[in-house]
Amino acid sequence: MNAQVLGGRTDVVVIGGGQAGLSAGYYLHRFGLGDRTVMLDHSPGPGGAWQFRWPTLTLAGANNVHDLPGLGLSEALGTECDQWPARTAVPDYFAQYEDKFDLKVQRPVHIRTVSKEGDDFRVTAADGSHLLARTVINATGTWDRPFIPYVPGIESYTGTQLHTHDYFGPGAFAGQRVLVVGAGISAVQLLIEIAREAEGVQTFWCSRTEPRFTERSFTAEQGRAAVARVEQRVRAGLAPGSVVSVTGLPVNDAIRSARADGILQWRPMFTRITDTGVCWDCTPGHAGSDHLDVDVILWCTGFRSSLDHLAPLKLRGPGGGIVMTGRLATVVAAEPRVQLLGYGPSASTIGANRAGREAARVVQDVLSRSPERT
Repeated sequence: MNAQVLGGRTDVVVIGGGQAGLSAGYYLHRFGLGDRTVMLDHSPGPGGAWQFRWPTLTLAGANNVHDLPGLGLSEALGTECDQWPARTAVPDYFAQYEDKFDLKVQRPVHIRTVSKEGDDFRVTAADGSHLLARTVINATGTWDRPFIPYVPGIESYTGTQLHTHDYFGPGAFAGQRVLVVGAGISAVQLLIEIAREAEGVQTFWCSRTEPRFTERSFTAEQGRAAVARVEQRVRAGLAPGSVVSVTGLPVNDAIRSARADGILQWRPMFTRITDTGVCWDCTPGHAGSDHLDVDVILWCTGFRSSLDHLAPLKLRGPGGGIVMTGRLATVVAAEPRVQLLGYGPSASTIGANRAGREAARVVQDVLSRSPERT
């Protein structure tokens, strides 16, 4: 599918066609702003980042795919969809959603920069075409910015390094020694899957912080507390951190079984990477006694917000964070006509829906204070 070339002016541009972008589009239509909105997405089809997830991830194993406003997941796909692959089920759901609510998402459109041009924002695509917009709702998520922390010696490693972003299933690791790095749910899921499914594999597990497992069910109070903590950070202009970092890892039958089988043997983070593996408290050129040879390092170390195209607006402060304001911390303090969805407290799927409604409300308020553009 070839994207339309950008051109002309619009009152609202939504950049990103994942959960947050679709939610914003839905409410913009509800508020009577659909004809004044242009929606852009860089992916080849509907589904946001879900279309790029590994094939073995099912909806049941995915981390909370929440209903979009106006059309529930089970309503669109049926009540037996839990065991469907997330990479096909969610795109199907999002495609139905776009069709039902007439959300005309242009794709693939690769946005290169957003800059100021007079009283407007100039949104420029990779092909050089552009449009001018009065307000910007950025909902580009994090999938395109996998994060790998720097560890001394990382450049000397001769084995295979890959990120969750690049994982495509356990089969590639047969007969190898695999080190999984990370303390989140993705690290645990992939560690168990590789250990269970890859023939002849040996697995190891490290992370900077010790994983926190909890037998307690996740509560609404915990969710609100986690969101409030992240919101406090972004209002102060600090890097947001993770919404789920304070909730712990819920223990399920798969985790209990993996514990019993010795799969979840955790070690603290290594201090150096060598040409053949990792080591603890070693020095350059000396592997030391505590050295682990591995064939693969799988970094399950999260993502960062995909905001490079906004660099011309100079939104970041000295510490790298962006000061956010507004009722749900969606509004950039330095550019109140720019909103970030999927950043900070709206990074969770349930937070994205609330943020989408708030973003549409903010746009409605901004546009009501100036004449409608023709």
